[in-house]
Amino acid sequence: MSQSQREPVLTVTGLRRSFGGVQAVDGVEFHVAAGEFVSIIGPNGSGKSTTVNLVSGVLRPDSGTVRVQSTVVRPGRPEAAARAGIARTFQNGRVFGDLSIRENVDVGLQTTVRAALPLRALAGVPVLRWAGLLAELFVALVPLPGVRAERARAAGRIDAELARFGDRLTPRADHATHTLSYANRRRTEIARALIADPVVLLLDEPAAGMNQTETAEIGAQLAELKAQGQTIVLIEHKMTLVRALSDRVIVLDEGRVIAEGSPDQVLDDPRVVEAYLGRRTETGSAANRVADAAEREVPAHAGQ
Repeated sequence: MSQSQREPVLTVTGLRRSFGGVQAVDGVEFHVAAGEFVSIIGPNGSGKSTTVNLVSGVLRPDSGTVRVQSTVVRPGRPEAAARAGIARTFQNGRVFGDLSIRENVDVGLQTTVRAALPLRALAGVPVLRWAGLLAELFVALVPLPGVRAERARAAGRIDAELARFGDRLTPRADHATHTLSYANRRRTEIARALIADPVVLLLDEPAAGMNQTETAEIGAQLAELKAQGQTIVLIEHKMTLVRALSDRVIVLDEGRVIAEGSPDQVLDDPRVVEAYLGRRTETGSAANRVADAAEREVPAHAGQ
């Protein structure tokens, strides 16, 4: 049984979102199986990042559902998506500049904290949420043995996650992220997304702005994650990564899925050729030109 035929861990059904009179996402549907590496590509403005923002709860859809395994994720609630097992990085990179690498990665563990958030379930109950806040304040001022043990385990997990990136992050673990290179800020963001062992990892153009050497390093790290069985959804303009890593590619144009298949199949699909090149051309010779056109595009801004 192929990966795409296994029981899906992520199922997206009928997603729609408009901005004013623009239909950015128009009935997008797809699924991702456990351990599958799926890339979403498409011309600028095709709806890729809006789709990821909808799946991760950053945006609320006009309609449609996102399911992680058996859980239907509450729309427009990023914390609900995170607790369901969705972790993500952002197109333009988002780290807390005044926090260290270690502190940034620690943020990714918040969905796994138990001892330090003893009444977390009350956070969504307006009348009772104060009880949870008081409990959090108490354990922060008087760290109980369970809290200390939890923090020790977290420190070990953070060290292990930073080690994934070799000597890029570990020697700088206590440096504020605003002092880091662009590539190391992106690595920090990936480490933060991975630290909680997500069911699905969403990567929105992780190699954008990186040079050839940095891109190759990220590609090797993603290949390692794939080999370890991590389920990954990648948005990326760099077709070298898409071709090397993807089990399956989904192509969007004007907010709709227009093609799906292996990298070579979709890059040679007449609909994809027309979307990227603006004209139909002889198939069989078009795949490289589509890949070149995709890599020449300026990465879309968040909201496209």
